Amino acid sequence: MKIHNFSAGPSILPHEVIKQASDAVLELDHSGLSLIEISHRSKAFVEIMDEACERALRLTGLEGKGYKAVFLQGGASTQFLMAAYNLLEKKAGYINTGTWSEKAIKEAKLFGDVEEIASSKDKNFNYIPKGYTVTSDLDYLHITTNNTIFGTQYKTIPASNVPLLADMSSDIFSRPLDYSKFDLFYAGAQKNMGPAGTTLVIIKESILGKVSRAIPSMLNYKEQIDKESMYNTPPVFAVYTSLLTLRWIEAQGGLEALGAKNAMKATHLYGEIDRNPLFTGFAAKEDRSDMNATFNLTNDGLTETFDNLCKAAGLSGLKGHRSVGGYRASIYNALPMESVELLVDCMQTLEKNH
Repeated sequence: MKIHNFSAGPSILPHEVIKQASDAVLELDHSGLSLIEISHRSKAFVEIMDEACERALRLTGLEGKGYKAVFLQGGASTQFLMAAYNLLEKKAGYINTGTWSEKAIKEAKLFGDVEEIASSKDKNFNYIPKGYTVTSDLDYLHITTNNTIFGTQYKTIPASNVPLLADMSSDIFSRPLDYSKFDLFYAGAQKNMGPAGTTLVIIKESILGKVSRAIPSMLNYKEQIDKESMYNTPPVFAVYTSLLTLRWIEAQGGLEALGAKNAMKATHLYGEIDRNPLFTGFAAKEDRSDMNATFNLTNDGLTETFDNLCKAAGLSGLKGHRSVGGYRASIYNALPMESVELLVDCMQTLEKNH
């Protein structure tokens, strides 16, 4: 039976990317060596890293605009502290939209004052805050563009008169955006880009070098840029697989084409959530994520029945986070419409039978 992977991450990747990565583990480009045994200083891997960084900048429209792309380790969680280590001198502003924002705020407080500009905690983070003021005395403003746990997403990027930073781990490369509005953004690979093990960071170089503290080399963006993502041995498999995914994204027609497909999948699923009396959406409608649809049954007594329907149909990874309960369908780039249609079929079958 084909399994349809709705996992929030590590998550589904394009089948052809998995096949190409698997082939490279056996032998990279007829070299006689496996991808995971070549030197990271070899010409073959330097070219892989260079191409991955170039493609990331090209896809975001930032090539030649004063930005650098680096592939680092430690996940987005390390970026919570690394961003503050490099950029927070006096005070930073954070928009609190859930678990990952709270973790970022916690780390930033180790390096300076943190002002929580706005929060949606009052409604268990089921909406994106609006109508707040960003003061010019901040070193930067930090947002989380998509909230995997609660299923909310920024539909427009907020205006900011200070450098804008973003955790884009769960919606990077999923839609067209004006990425030039950001001065720094980062994403763990394991949602839309590759396997767990590497994190893409894209930085406007002009914002660096402005804090007075000494920064350890491994946590210093300038050092990582100067060493071209190779201050230490990089995660070669994760970077190579991310490169394959970036090539795949371009082959699909880029962010415009993928954004349209993702919007169609989300519209189809949310349409059923709203139509079917047995289900209710969690996130505010205007802030619903195109990547992570969160929803609940209106009758918890049907949970086992619905779970069995989904299992029989080969649907995997639908259990919601404990903070929300219910269900979470992660509909990342590589998830086909067929999988969403099968989920909708299960929802309709439940309605028909109950």
